[in-house]
Amino acid sequence: MVATDQNPVALVTGAGSRRVGRAVATALAARGYDIALHYRTAAAEAAEALTRLRQHGVRAEGFQADLAVETEVNRLFRDVAEHFGRLDALVTCAAVWEPKPLETTTADDVRRQFEINALATFLCCRQAGLIMVRQPKGGAIVTIADWAIARPYSGYPAYFLSKGAIPTMTRMFAVELAQRNPRIRVNCILPGPVMLPDDLPAEERAAAIAGTLVQREGRPEDVAHAALFLIENEFVTGVCLPVDGGRTIAPYRA
Repeated sequence: MVATDQNPVALVTGAGSRRVGRAVATALAARGYDIALHYRTAAAEAAEALTRLRQHGVRAEGFQADLAVETEVNRLFRDVAEHFGRLDALVTCAAVWEPKPLETTTADDVRRQFEINALATFLCCRQAGLIMVRQPKGGAIVTIADWAIARPYSGYPAYFLSKGAIPTMTRMFAVELAQRNPRIRVNCILPGPVMLPDDLPAEERAAAIAGTLVQREGRPEDVAHAALFLIENEFVTGVCLPVDGGRTIAPYRA
């Protein structure tokens, strides 16, 4: 694929480090999207990712921002729009997942995770939407929540509060933006165990896998595949799609 100014453009947040965002950006580049790759602190990893993305023959540029800060989000989207001249897709992969017992969870803990996971998603979707409303072809937004907001497990109260807001936010943006431009669609992915932390205790890892119907851990590419479907299917909007190996509906195991 030869890069041109006519390539569709996708912004993927949290794609600097080697997590789900990187897989989403890679899948979109392979599909011919020019990539705006967002990172907060992982500058070296982002530079490595950009080199790999450009091997697909598309344009790829990195953009640094703290997404919990409104002025930085505004700057990010202004810079992306000025650099690429358009924005066809946004996938909000930036997130924090920090455990803490309920007894010691403070208001500051809740604020921190809400600002990074929920507020940042809102700010990014709003700015992307304001760009897309002006485009005749509209655009597609994919947010990332979590399968377990339907069946929370213990130890992550602040996290679940923050992620639980995202499906409602997704439906709200689907309605609001479609009223301004019916060619804008907004959907949500609810990932299951697709990239468990390396430092997760072995018993917790085993329990997460045992809790799925498919009896295995997923991959970041599974989320990327779902993101491509939601971006490309022009008759799907306001949907929250579990990508969890059936864990949402699997029989409960204590």
